[in-house]
Amino acid sequence: MFFVFLLFWIVLNGKITGEILGFGVVIALAIFLFSCKFLGYSIKKDIVACKVFGLAVCYVLLLIWEIVKANIGVMHFIYNEKEVVEPCVVEMAAPFEIPCLNVILANSITMTPGTITVELLADRLTIHCLDTTMSEGLEESSFVRLLRKIEQGVKSC
Repeated sequence: MFFVFLLFWIVLNGKITGEILGFGVVIALAIFLFSCKFLGYSIKKDIVACKVFGLAVCYVLLLIWEIVKANIGVMHFIYNEKEVVEPCVVEMAAPFEIPCLNVILANSITMTPGTITVELLADRLTIHCLDTTMSEGLEESSFVRLLRKIEQGVKSC
């Protein structure tokens, strides 16, 4: 957070000189110490936030990759006339204690072609799949594994 405050100071000034940088360090340090003392902020939270941010970037890249793979799978069903499509509805337990992560999982499932999250309750997700092959391994998908790492990072804070 200290570096965010310092960067903000430099952006507001519009240029970097020794004097501006020196005042910026003092002011950013004062604001950071104030935040730690009176707002319950800590360096540990900074470290956890950096780790979670890195995992979130990885999650977005994974989501894009899974969308591309699912598009190819759906195109296979569209262009292959011999392929028999067997739609199904699957229920799975909501795997996370943090409700926001369950919502992220449900939205990620919906964003990948061929699957739609029909219902999200506190304890379960109902998912419609274009084919039964798309329903295999939902409980231990790459989405769930990466979101578990994010949940562990958030809980450690």
